Amino acid sequence: ALALGSIALPAAGQNVKTGIEAWQKGDTAGAVAIWRPLAEKGDPDAAFNLGQAYRLGKGVPLDLAQAQDWLERAARKGHVDAQATLGLLLFQNGNRVTGMRWLKSAAEAGEARALLIVGTALYNGDGVQADPVTAYAYVSRAAAQGLAPAQATLADMDAAMPLDQRQ
Repeated sequence: ALALGSIALPAAGQNVKTGIEAWQKGDTAGAVAIWRPLAEKGDPDAAFNLGQAYRLGKGVPLDLAQAQDWLERAARKGHVDAQATLGLLLFQNGNRVTGMRWLKSAAEAGEARALLIVGTALYNGDGVQADPVTAYAYVSRAAAQGLAPAQATLADMDAAMPLDQRQ
């Protein structure tokens, strides 16, 4: 009954933050009910959150196609977290070309996970032309943000790359 009550609330007063508060209280279905109309009206934060709900199967059934659709809507509006998450989702599910395009966009905006993935791909020449100097710069930026896997990768790069190349 509570979930239905939150669905029936008037749209006035409901915003992305209200949905986040519901989500944090464990009312994932209520959060989705708040975000969906906002996302349908073009709110990129709501679309990102709705995509995450579908990706995680919380408040809605797990549905990676729906997750991809909502994440892409947010990513196209410049939502950096959506770009990174969409890129990772696509990359991990075999669509490396499109995934890398979204990851590069997020990396250019400074998103740590994207910096690490793109940097690693550049270092290894994985689907892109190898460029160890740029790779080192990307991974360094991710590590500087405190991303533990980036710090570990940077340590590996430090051991493998000559100092003049790293500088």
